[in-house]
Amino acid sequence: MACLVSGSLAFDTITNFPGRFAEQILPEQVHILNVSFLVPTLRREFGGCAGNIAYTLAALGSEAVVVAALGNDGEVYLDRMQRLGIDTTQVLQVQDTYTAQAMIITDADNNQITAFHPGAMQEAHRIGLPERNDIALAIIGPDGRDAMLRRATDLAQAGIPFVFDPGQGLPMFDGEALKAFIARSTWVAVNDYEGRMLCERTGLTLAELSSMPNLKGVIVTLGAEGCDVWVQGRCEHVPGVPAEQVLDPTGCGDAFRGALLHGLERGWPLVDCVALGNRLGALKIAQRGGQNHVIDRAALGLA
Repeated sequence: MACLVSGSLAFDTITNFPGRFAEQILPEQVHILNVSFLVPTLRREFGGCAGNIAYTLAALGSEAVVVAALGNDGEVYLDRMQRLGIDTTQVLQVQDTYTAQAMIITDADNNQITAFHPGAMQEAHRIGLPERNDIALAIIGPDGRDAMLRRATDLAQAGIPFVFDPGQGLPMFDGEALKAFIARSTWVAVNDYEGRMLCERTGLTLAELSSMPNLKGVIVTLGAEGCDVWVQGRCEHVPGVPAEQVLDPTGCGDAFRGALLHGLERGWPLVDCVALGNRLGALKIAQRGGQNHVIDRAALGLA
């Protein structure tokens, strides 16, 4: 069986600011904000939520099918995914634009400022589902607005259960649109901030959201603190896993989601899926970039 991963493919330009944003941004002056951060390091990494999630899925031994768009500079990314054993038959290459680009600055407290150019991602709605009958489940991650809407419709019509993971795409949708996504979902995954925004826009609490009859769970990640799992109005906290070192939070949520899908595809209890996600998040944060963590399946008890 395979997992369908829908979302962005991007090149990440990652820099580190050795100070703290809070010391450079004066609250009383935000109406005339004009700041510059000296960033002594710079790296270009493979990124985007679909690429990051698929990387972890493949490393865990699951089959990932990516549904996403690349630009005219995306051949190297396409080749990388294929070498990793990721199915790229539903990856669209758009020749008159660049691949999506994220420019990320991380400060000494692991706060991040990101500028994002969508590029080819804006054409992802042109992609349909693959013609294969072994898709066990899917995830709808941040992507072009029309692509996310189409994916929810296509997956619902195909009867494929999916995780709704709006991420940084959440602000594109109002409360009614978000309720429509949730009504078609089997699981919802958000971080703490996104969870608060989701509740604000829908007018529903996490307990109420998780009590919707179609949902098997609402997962709220809390960074180093772990994760809250809401099922039918009740919350269970799954503690975080200490990281060996904290180098780069970029892609930690995606590593978590890759592990979540791996467990769900195998029919594990949701809490066990989340526990593996916490371990992968801690593993990823000790490495720079969203796709450089090495996964030892035997050490994770998965061999």
